[in-house]
Amino acid sequence: MDVENLLAKAADNLSVRRAFGTAYEKDGMLIIPVAIVAGGGGGGTARNRRDHPAAGPGSPPEEAATEHDITPQDSGRTEAGGGFGGLVLPSGAYVVKGDQVRWVPAVDVTIAMLASLSLVRMLARARARQRRYRSRP
Repeated sequence: MDVENLLAKAADNLSVRRAFGTAYEKDGMLIIPVAIVAGGGGGGTARNRRDHPAAGPGSPPEEAATEHDITPQDSGRTEAGGGFGGLVLPSGAYVVKGDQVRWVPAVDVTIAMLASLSLVRMLARARARQRRYRSRP
């Protein structure tokens, strides 16, 4: 896959066109939908030192390897990986009527419920830990 093509698609998905939707007119009002857009990505490469199961994070550096440890199949072997993720959440809409502009927030009940349940769970865990800590001799 072409890296430039991949980056162009990622930039298109995180552009202002995703944050501000296509404006439309309804009942004499201009409505402009707005969203929160976030994303990130990463990638990397690694060169395989030896085709040996012991070659890992704790193994000696490549420079310390002796000549008899390196085989022609091992030299120049690289591995690569990467990933990208994005999130688009509706936040509301601007409503334009005549000369007046009004902000109408979008309330997502599902997200509000999940956030409140997560908060209750965190508080319950903290209270349980506090009880265990106080009951120790």
